[in-house]
Amino acid sequence: MSRTLEQVAQQLKEANKKVQLIYAFNGTGKTRLSLAFKELIAHKDNDDDVELSREKFLYYNAFTEDLFYWDNDLEGDAAPKLKIQPNTYTDWLLTLLKDLGQDGNIVKYFQHFANDKLTPHFSEDFTEVTFTLERGDDKDKEPLKISKGEESNFIWSVFYTLLDQVIEVLNVAEPSDRETDQFDQLEYIFIDDPVSSLDDNHLIQLTVDLAETIKLNDSEVKFIITTHNPLFFNILCNEFQSDDKRYIGERRINWKSKWFNKYRLEKSADGTNQLIPHPNDAPFSYHLRLMRILQEAAETGRVEKYHFSFLRNIFEKAATFLGYKRWEMLLPETGPGRPNAYLKRILNFSSHSKHSAEEIAEPGPQDAAMLQFLINHLVAKCGFEQSESWHA
Repeated sequence: MSRTLEQVAQQLKEANKKVQLIYAFNGTGKTRLSLAFKELIAHKDNDDDVELSREKFLYYNAFTEDLFYWDNDLEGDAAPKLKIQPNTYTDWLLTLLKDLGQDGNIVKYFQHFANDKLTPHFSEDFTEVTFTLERGDDKDKEPLKISKGEESNFIWSVFYTLLDQVIEVLNVAEPSDRETDQFDQLEYIFIDDPVSSLDDNHLIQLTVDLAETIKLNDSEVKFIITTHNPLFFNILCNEFQSDDKRYIGERRINWKSKWFNKYRLEKSADGTNQLIPHPNDAPFSYHLRLMRILQEAAETGRVEKYHFSFLRNIFEKAATFLGYKRWEMLLPETGPGRPNAYLKRILNFSSHSKHSAEEIAEPGPQDAAMLQFLINHLVAKCGFEQSESWHA
């Protein structure tokens, strides 16, 4: 059933699970869902409620990264600094991390995903950060500007360090015995795509670290995680779908798979959304998800230009996996080694066209049959299994 994002947020709240994991394509509304959920959990009627909002709900999303910005001061030839936008959230966050002495843990975690010589240095008031390369010699260490990927990793390291502290503090059962009371009212933590700047090796490590940290949570705090990354989604599914009773150092994991739900968030043509439960026994695969979308378009006759872009995407991925030099080598042939040129143009018409003469008209009724023909050919050629998870 199609819903507004506010209704999807209510559905997540009513599910009452410790962890809910959502896969969604970019542009579906993951970031807007985090804002809708924040409004539901920590609604602010006036400025006096800002502190209450922060106490109930923590989030990591695109807006979190926007709170960090570079001061390059090219005219003054000053050292580049990553500055932190002052507001109630960052003031509270950084003061808390400073008071808890967590700057060293932020540095350590960041270096794990960047470079063990690339070192962040917080200013005394925790409002800006400079970065140097510590080579172990006595040469002057000039502050440098890090890459966008390294910057994203640093911002995530700040949030992850806070997350680790939240769980460690709240796992102390008696509130009066906790190191701080700043998390006592916390209800939800919402995390949106923390892995966009990582290679696969570091992505896997971050995902496993995040899963283990969440599974250590003995409190009533609940997590919602959204992503467009299939690998991140599948690793978290594997971690949360199994019962787990073990120690990490002196910290005890006592995790039950029944505390976990996973979904796909889909956007309908009318702008509404559907939160679709994902089968527990079916891994998410990007190309199989695209195949399901294409199959539905062909069966209903509602074919758009972008469906052929999806199909070309699958042809390209399959060709790369199978070792073909060109994706069109997977198309039906008009002769030995001669892929059908017309079908190639069909799959190219939504992009890469160089001349107006190559443009194909808007999709019509016949295109559903063409789409179905190409899907059937690709399934037969590459041996795709048409599992029930296509239609889940």
